[in-house]
Amino acid sequence: MMKLRSIELALPNAAEAHRWMIDVWGCADGGVWGETYYLRGSGTYPYLVSFAEHADCFVRSVTFVCSPERLAHVAEAAVARGLNAAPCVSSDPGGGHGLLVELSDGEILRFLVDATEVAPIEGHAKATRKVTPVKLTHVVFNAVDAEASGDLVEQVLGFAVSDRTKGMVFVRCNDAHHSTAFARAGFASLNHIAFEMDDLDAVMRGIGNMRDHGFTPAWGPGRHGPGDNVYAYYIAPYGPVIEYSTPVEKVPDDYRAGTPDEWTWPEKRIDQWGVSDKDFAGLRIAEEKFQFRREWQPAPLSSLQGA
Repeated sequence: MMKLRSIELALPNAAEAHRWMIDVWGCADGGVWGETYYLRGSGTYPYLVSFAEHADCFVRSVTFVCSPERLAHVAEAAVARGLNAAPCVSSDPGGGHGLLVELSDGEILRFLVDATEVAPIEGHAKATRKVTPVKLTHVVFNAVDAEASGDLVEQVLGFAVSDRTKGMVFVRCNDAHHSTAFARAGFASLNHIAFEMDDLDAVMRGIGNMRDHGFTPAWGPGRHGPGDNVYAYYIAPYGPVIEYSTPVEKVPDDYRAGTPDEWTWPEKRIDQWGVSDKDFAGLRIAEEKFQFRREWQPAPLSSLQGA
């Protein structure tokens, strides 16, 4: 078992970013621990995004929760591959312990066991008509070599490549089509964070809510090919690209990965619907803003084998 839970960011003015995500984007307050601010959704995870106060912008980690068996597999494979890794104990809401692993482009992934969940916020969106994300549906990275990154997470993390397009390599850690993807960017950074909404109506109400606050989509609304999810992308005022999305499709274990030649669109179309424009330049700038920074020291290989 493996599930995407959260992303941990560092940035200046964390309190302002936290307030904007609550007042405008629609997240619920997950609390403040020291100088780290937490945001949750209506689901059972104690938080989806954290903002640590820092002079610089960077990704601290992306967190997955998993079974002890999956954690042991990741630890063994990371040792065999010679990746930078270290045991960790989470001080974030939900706790847990596990392993930090640095991928080849510097992406920091955290795998936790024994992390606790919380009661969902029942009926919140329906009762108030407030836009509230449920959880994260995927976090996408820009990659120096997307094919190599896809191969690495298959071999080390036990993920599976779901589809390949001219722009991305999509990978999954469970039956959702993708929990992450690697964009063929030629550089390493955070591409975007996708928030799962209850349904299509919730995505559209999210777009309307953002319009009420003076924000228009940088791309969307539309429907992707791989994953079949509806989307609306925005450039957050604190820097990164964030997305309202419906759940990606569920795929079987024997799902055949599509190729770039199979995922093509008619001329001037970049999704199934073809009804919206895309701010390529603005998105590119935002996608370069959050790179990766390791805040821990790799552990001796012997200590990882007992993780």
